[in-house]
Parts: sequence; C-alpha cells; structure tokens
Amino acid sequence: MAKLHLALKAEYFDAIRDGTKPEEYRLANAFWKKRLIIGGERGVLHRSFDGIVLTKGYPKRDDQSRRIELPWRGFTRKTITHPHFGPNPVEVFAIDVSAIKEPTAEAGVSV
Repeated sequence: MAKLHLALKAEYFDAIRDGTKPEEYRLANAFWKKRLIIGGERGVLHRSFDGIVLTKGYPKRDDQSRRIELPWRGFTRKTITHPHFGPNPVEVFAIDVSAIKEPTAEAGVSV
C-alpha cells in the first residue's frame, strides 16, 4: 500500500506541526474522489493508506525539516466556508492530520 503525499502552504504546514490544525481540507472534486474513494465518483468505500506525508511546499528529498509523516487516520466529508475556497460553502474531504501525543510519565512516578 502507498502513502498519501500532500504538499502544503507554509502556514498550514506550520499549524499542523504545532498541533493547532487537526484537519487538512481537499475540495471534494473528481480529482480527490479518485484518490480517496474506491470507485471514484460512484464509490462509497474509503481508500486506506500506509501513512500520510505532509510537506512544506516541495522540499528536496533529504530535507526532513519540511516533512511530517503521520499514520493514516482517514477522512470525513464536510461542508465548510474557508477563504482558500472562496466565499461560498463547499464540500471538502477533511483529512485527519491530528498528532498523536505519546503518553509521558508524571514526575516522581517510577514505572
């Protein structure tokens, strides 16, 4: 299985990295339906990926500072209004890019 690669604008990449943006939106058009739904326009089953790779623009292959790899946690369909898509509400795929925080041991507690 493959990883889903998404190139992002710097402001969105930084927000995801900082944990303030839990979803990345892609317009629910034929292009994205073909990539995210088995059967494209007429399909109902969501594709699964080995993971998701987010990049800040199009970095060189060895530039790890502009790359985030996350596990694939799926997507939902939503209707949103967002400046990137114009003034009218649009249907989007909201791809889950929330970071999973590793549990930390509380100070003074030994395990």
